[in-house]
Amino acid sequence: MKHTLSSYVLTILKDTWNVFTMELKRVFRDPGVILLFFVAGLLYPVIYNLIYYNNMIQEVPVAVVDMCGSQESRRFIHEWDATAEVMVSYPCATLAQAQELLRTQKVHGILYIPADYSAKIASGLETAKVSLYADMSSFLYMKNVLLSANMVALDEMQNIEIKRYEQMNIDDPTAWALVQGVRYEGVSLYNPTGGYGAFLVPAVLVLILHQTLLFGILMLCGTANEENKEVFLLPGKRRRYSIFRIITGRSMAYFVIYMAISAFDLILIPRIFDLPHLGNNWDIMKMVVPFLFATIYMAMTIGAVLREREAGMVTLLFVSVIFIFISGVSWPFESMPAIWQAIAKIIPSTWGIHGYVHLNTMGANLATTIHEYNSLWILAGAWFGVCIIVYLIRSRIHEHAQVQKERIAALRKLVKLRQEAKNNEKLQNVTKKFGNIKKKS
Repeated sequence: MKHTLSSYVLTILKDTWNVFTMELKRVFRDPGVILLFFVAGLLYPVIYNLIYYNNMIQEVPVAVVDMCGSQESRRFIHEWDATAEVMVSYPCATLAQAQELLRTQKVHGILYIPADYSAKIASGLETAKVSLYADMSSFLYMKNVLLSANMVALDEMQNIEIKRYEQMNIDDPTAWALVQGVRYEGVSLYNPTGGYGAFLVPAVLVLILHQTLLFGILMLCGTANEENKEVFLLPGKRRRYSIFRIITGRSMAYFVIYMAISAFDLILIPRIFDLPHLGNNWDIMKMVVPFLFATIYMAMTIGAVLREREAGMVTLLFVSVIFIFISGVSWPFESMPAIWQAIAKIIPSTWGIHGYVHLNTMGANLATTIHEYNSLWILAGAWFGVCIIVYLIRSRIHEHAQVQKERIAALRKLVKLRQEAKNNEKLQNVTKKFGNIKKKS
């Protein structure tokens, strides 16, 4: 009994190993898959970081229309120009001139100071107003223009109040205490520079892993189905033998490759390009394990029904943008319609992005990210189960098709033999008649 059990286990391991090695050979023999796995998987993170290398947009060109021309208005303009966010590039005589500059995208913001600006400040009876026009075609331009103008306006308000208290013979400490009833200090958590790259790139790194792995596997499956290879059979077997061994062997081949690529993308890249990297490396790699398995089984499930190699690339073009939007990075996950939330929850990249951002950018540990971690394991198990079912169905269909093909081939062979027999019989009759004619002559 022990000998039989050990032989059975060894057979399972041998079959799984054969599938594993065969799948590695298929990966390294396919130029398209090599391009996706190794070139795109390793090069895309570098390209994205080079694109967002500056991380922040500074010195956004703006126009100023100063209809007041007073000392107060010039001080406001000077302080606005001194901020790192904007640069006063065009002092304009009229608002129409500034609007034309904004329309042609030479500037991305306009500050309009009316003629009564200084008079209203001096009177103290009315609120002095300035008008700000921001370019809404780009969120980052709008952010710089609004943020810098608001900071200068708040600073000017404090200076005006301090001067009024000084005129009332109130000392500076008391005046500042009256102006700032509650002192506050802004602290930027997890992204101290406020950079766009530091916000976006960590999520994109996970999505690159997900997309390149997903569509590399789809390409392999599509190619195998297109060439009618025995993708549902063990190497050397004539019939379906063990779907579990096939799925396990192939998934381990992809997993081994992408564990190395994940370590480069998620651990080395943030350090090379100075992105936020507060997490523990072991916790990050632990999170990667269920993320990769969930992605692999999802890809193998979809790939089992693909008929052509190009179908995987068409799928890539269709869902790539959708995956980044429903992940909750560009738009709050809770604000999405329920249907999109449901779709997002079955996509491994959604949980992978949230888990990685919590671990690496926010400095959490695996215990505080347990919801995402467990969700990825549940998703991996669910996709594994679906993958087994799809492979069983496809293998039955494939086996039935093979039996039908063999029957058709046997029938054709039988028809051919019968035809050859008839031809031989006719030939014998002709030969016999020719022999009789020869005898008579």
